[in-house]
Amino acid sequence: MKFPITTPATSSPSTSSSYTLNPPPPCLTHASPNFKRPMLLPKTICASQKKSFCSGVHVEASVNCNPVKNYTTASFSPRQSEAKFLVSNQSLNKHSFSVGALVTPKAQDVSDTSITLTGDDKIGVLLLNLGGPETLEDVQPFLFNLFADPDIIRLPRIFSFLQKPLAQFVSVLRAPKSREGYASIGGGSPLRRITDAQAEELKKSLLEKNVPAEVYVGMRYWHPFTEEAIEQIKKDGITKLVVLPLYPQFSISTSGSSLRLLESIFRDDEYLVNMQHTVLPSWYQREGYIKAMSNLIEKELKSFDYPKEVMIFFSAHGVPLAYVEEAGDPYKAEMEECVDLIMEELETRKISNAFTLAYQSRVGPVEWLKPYTDETIVELGKKGVKSLLAVPISFVSEHIETLEEIDVEYKELALESGIEKWGRVPALGCEPSFISDLADAVIESLPYVGAMAVSNLQARQPLVPLGSVEELLAAYDSQHRELPSPVIVWEWGLTKSAETWNGRVAMLAVLLLLFFEVTTPDSVFHQLGILSPALR
Repeated sequence: MKFPITTPATSSPSTSSSYTLNPPPPCLTHASPNFKRPMLLPKTICASQKKSFCSGVHVEASVNCNPVKNYTTASFSPRQSEAKFLVSNQSLNKHSFSVGALVTPKAQDVSDTSITLTGDDKIGVLLLNLGGPETLEDVQPFLFNLFADPDIIRLPRIFSFLQKPLAQFVSVLRAPKSREGYASIGGGSPLRRITDAQAEELKKSLLEKNVPAEVYVGMRYWHPFTEEAIEQIKKDGITKLVVLPLYPQFSISTSGSSLRLLESIFRDDEYLVNMQHTVLPSWYQREGYIKAMSNLIEKELKSFDYPKEVMIFFSAHGVPLAYVEEAGDPYKAEMEECVDLIMEELETRKISNAFTLAYQSRVGPVEWLKPYTDETIVELGKKGVKSLLAVPISFVSEHIETLEEIDVEYKELALESGIEKWGRVPALGCEPSFISDLADAVIESLPYVGAMAVSNLQARQPLVPLGSVEELLAAYDSQHRELPSPVIVWEWGLTKSAETWNGRVAMLAVLLLLFFEVTTPDSVFHQLGILSPALR
């Protein structure tokens, strides 16, 4: 929600200002007597073209007015005017909460009220992202960090000691092909460079809005690591921290993974325990983001000879289906609402092209969110689509998924499938209106740093409300249970997964056997003369 803020006329970036913090709105409180802190709860939302919402919030019961919305490659017709319902019953059934009180029903402007910081307060903003190898030499260690994360490859608990050896094995195995991909886009990922530029522009925008702040970048799997950013935050004496994942939509595999890491860092550090913070877990519904995406789409449509005949193809990074159906991940619902909001904005500009949504970048033998991008492109070609505009909806920076997977692989597939005209909307990067809106999001969250409040039900809201690391994990990971793995690593019986991993375990066993045979003088191979004495 938007929380109003103004600054005194005499304030300036070079002088410390005196602000007054409005009392935080009422909050929802967890029903459990063991939970001592207020907790933000995931809310259910009915969205329609008129931007109306469900009012039926039940005490100690989940809202159940949202049937599943299905996106398929058959969505050729322009948008209809009926209500769009976004949250799956499967996700809703996993969350039944007690409702205490709600905030005022009226949204306010950023300039309506005043907040101020004391002279001792130092604001910090932590931007979270995945990270990427900057050189070809970085590829293998980057992959090691990725696969060493139990949320990426999960072994049975009794074999958890093999996590790092397996990560080393898989990263070495996959590095050559990954290097080819990064070589094709210039020899490394531009993600750090772009994220650093976004951080710098965000800092400037906050200063222009009379909110001086330091902005830090923390990557999950490569430099600058989140741990490095946290150390710098401590050195700089930050007292109020806004955590802003650069993922517009929340997923337990992206923002959630970073929150788990932050929780582990915060838990045992006295400075961090005492530092007030809040997290903006998702911001896909913000007007500035929606308009910035719509501006880019509108501009790219004009490059086609017949703009009205172009299919708008939203391609989002996929997640395993089990994340949504078993773990209650709101990613799919947020992604679908995000597409709705963009199309609603385009309709106000008299752009009513056909559109569809698909998911890319799947790995492993398990089922991911469907429809898949590659299969959808082929199907669209068969149905006679001749002009396609790809929109990387879940990416705010260019990296290998946009520059190589979309621009090279999917473009080639589209042309082979009979699609004649291909275009691609660039990632937002440092687009001024996008950066300005991120700055507004940070400012609006400041009254909630160190305090809990429920978002306004009368305004567009994300399915994962504002909260601290602890509250968000309590809402979506209260039992700290293991997430469903993107790759099912252990499954008995004659299954594809079992065959795959039985083969890998056998290969690992053979490698270990060869290692011990080579390094042990009295080994069977030495005794049989298969290995020469020179190897002893």
